[in-house]
Amino acid sequence: MTFDMTTILSHPSFTTATDALRAGHDRFVEEIVTLTEIPAPPFKEERRAAAYADLFRAHGLEDVTTDAIGNVTGLRRGRGNGSLVVVSAHLDTVFPEGTDVTVRREGTKLFAPGVGDDTRGLAALLAFVRALDAANIRTEHDLLFMGDVGEEGKGDLRGVRHFFTEGDYRDKVAAFFTIDGIETPDLVTGAVGSNRYRVTFRGPGGHSLGAFGTVNPAYAMGEMLVGLSKMEVPADPRTSYCASVFGGGTSINAIPEEVWVEVDLRSTSPAELARIDAEMHRLIATAVENENARGDTANGPVRAEAAQIGARPAGGTAHDQRIVTASMEAIRAFGFTPVLSASSTDANIPMSLGIPAVKFGSGGAGGRAHTLEEWIDVEPELSLRGLNAALAAILGTAGMEV
Repeated sequence: MTFDMTTILSHPSFTTATDALRAGHDRFVEEIVTLTEIPAPPFKEERRAAAYADLFRAHGLEDVTTDAIGNVTGLRRGRGNGSLVVVSAHLDTVFPEGTDVTVRREGTKLFAPGVGDDTRGLAALLAFVRALDAANIRTEHDLLFMGDVGEEGKGDLRGVRHFFTEGDYRDKVAAFFTIDGIETPDLVTGAVGSNRYRVTFRGPGGHSLGAFGTVNPAYAMGEMLVGLSKMEVPADPRTSYCASVFGGGTSINAIPEEVWVEVDLRSTSPAELARIDAEMHRLIATAVENENARGDTANGPVRAEAAQIGARPAGGTAHDQRIVTASMEAIRAFGFTPVLSASSTDANIPMSLGIPAVKFGSGGAGGRAHTLEEWIDVEPELSLRGLNAALAAILGTAGMEV
């Protein structure tokens, strides 16, 4: 028999599971520390992935596999109806190779780069498996637990993208959770899409005095950036743009032969994202045309290239989908008020494919994510409320049988 959320929350088996989460909380904290101290810089998640696969096996998950791109998956079988619910957390951090990831403890607070984003999420998956086993809970859908690669930055969601395009389970997914972030009330049901570019302007270059008047790619880039700064975007659907990283030139007394800028374009609306993308390309073309009209092109004109270095699709999960209603009920049941939001997470990929998906916080408190001062608070009461809510949401989506 499959139970609804109200029955799940009051069922003795769920009580046993939450008791197991409480009894195992110290172990959960130790696993956060252990995994945090295994570096997982962008595109180099292999060591952490291998350790995580070993933990999946130690927890009795079946068919533990590391796929071609580096995702680690392990199956907990349910009734066997042919479909599954994915519960994921990402293995990678934003921090480069060589970053000190030693965890410092101050009371119930843990300080280290990546300790919350998303190492707490990885440890939460292990805690959920132990709790389900302790309560002998069987789900209607199979549960596939996954540690995925490439969620951060230029990873461009490569792990989950691979899972849904080439993975063995891609046609069996009924719903998808990414356990990411800290705050339990923050339920992400919308996917902020993004297009990312490196825009490179090239020209003939020359001596700053001797070749004065020659077209300068830096001036073309400057005109494009001024135009970008004036581009109007709506507040709803939420849309943004940012020129963020810059480079080029060789000497203060040389007209540069090459300059470049990296640009991030975002929107919750695919149509709006396409609009600002087209506008950026128009600004590039106009800036090149104007610079070539202004300066001397005897040794060659200015040219520009916009190379796409990232693309995250927009999308969303309807609020009447089971995964959303179950998650909201679970959040409320443990004393929080759900806040539905949009963000850029691993859930972007399934949302864009029409697969119900949410980002659910791993619980507790924390701050300073993506900085060297990142911290989380593992004080048990708030931490456990968050873990309990996430487990209830998973069971409300996957169905619980006893």
